[in-house]
Amino acid sequence: MHSLATAAPVPTALAQVDREKIYQWINELSSPETRENALLELSKKRESVPDLAPMLWHSFGTIAALLQEIVNIYPSINPPTLTAHQSNRVCNALALLQCVASHPETRSAFLAAHIPLFLYPFLHTVSKTRPFEYLRLTSLGVIVETGFHHVGQAGLELLTSSDLPTLASQSAGITGALVKTDEQEVINFLLTTEIIPLCLRIMESGSELSKTVATFILQKILLDDTGLAYICQTYERFSHVAMILGKMVLQLSKEPSARLLKHVVRCYLRLSDNPRAREALRQCLPDQLKDTTFAQVLKDDTTTKRWLAQLVKNLQEGQVTDPRGIPPQ
Repeated sequence: MHSLATAAPVPTALAQVDREKIYQWINELSSPETRENALLELSKKRESVPDLAPMLWHSFGTIAALLQEIVNIYPSINPPTLTAHQSNRVCNALALLQCVASHPETRSAFLAAHIPLFLYPFLHTVSKTRPFEYLRLTSLGVIVETGFHHVGQAGLELLTSSDLPTLASQSAGITGALVKTDEQEVINFLLTTEIIPLCLRIMESGSELSKTVATFILQKILLDDTGLAYICQTYERFSHVAMILGKMVLQLSKEPSARLLKHVVRCYLRLSDNPRAREALRQCLPDQLKDTTFAQVLKDDTTTKRWLAQLVKNLQEGQVTDPRGIPPQ
């Protein structure tokens, strides 16, 4: 009878003193003198304050302050002079925007304000230094959280990386169980922007972790009927996607990554659902996906093996056979 009285407090219930500190830090975001510490403290607390996103969105001047943090480092992008300190600071601001992007009460308003567009200059960068890689990866995380939040085993397999130790806490919100709410709204928004060529650029030249996130975003766009139709609408769009995926397969045959290969195969499989793309893939699907190149990498991955088998089957079905009765190669 007394178990409720002695039970541990609910983790999401904040003590009044803690809530007062949250209010204080939010207020401190408005002042350049106190902003850096407030960014750090709030980014640490964002997982433990369920209503932090509405608090940030509806408080006076807060979103403007976060956007100011982003715009302030634009001059450090080109020429690339971004320091680790600058990168960490702006990534704390991005972590708070990620919080707003993933919350059901603020996500639509976040999209309507076109806030993701402020991050696109970061995705344009090509420098391979740690500060830039961290910036790109965290920016991609905001895009993921905007519409494809809480992604788990069946979706994006984002593991912690020894190359980016601080990223594990920063991108923690990307993991979880896939929730498909509002994805149509997000896809429609993304298709009006340059997100596809930006993802393709990162897929070609980013780190393995960045490539994985960028490929996942492309995969989610393709899995939507509108997204698939958009990419297959012109030969130029399809050929750009197919060319980058082909390069990735070649690279993966030299430097295998099971989690990245999973998303590449899923992209190919979805493309094969479109009749015109399927016809083109019969000519350009990399040989490495038809032979045993990845047998060892996929030996314990039944899902990807099933996708790959279905892809090959899709490309074989409906082929015109040689009039002499010789089966297609």
